[in-house]
Amino acid sequence: MNLNEANEDNLKYIIDDLSKKLQVLNPTIMDPDNFSLKDYHEIKQLYDMVKSKDQISVPEIHAIIDELKKLRK
Repeated sequence: MNLNEANEDNLKYIIDDLSKKLQVLNPTIMDPDNFSLKDYHEIKQLYDMVKSKDQISVPEIHAIIDELKKLRK
């Protein structure tokens, strides 16, 4: 899977993986259908940052989720 390619399958994978990594309790805010491909690269940047960290602090999780909320349709 080449996540550098913006397509619906990759977007779904990234959103689902972010949801798990960030331990999102409310799955409705992380529904892949609520995100647009036009924001794929911004979402991918957040995903890459999360994947590069061994641990994510609670304030970082809240900040990332806030950024993702801004990118929702």
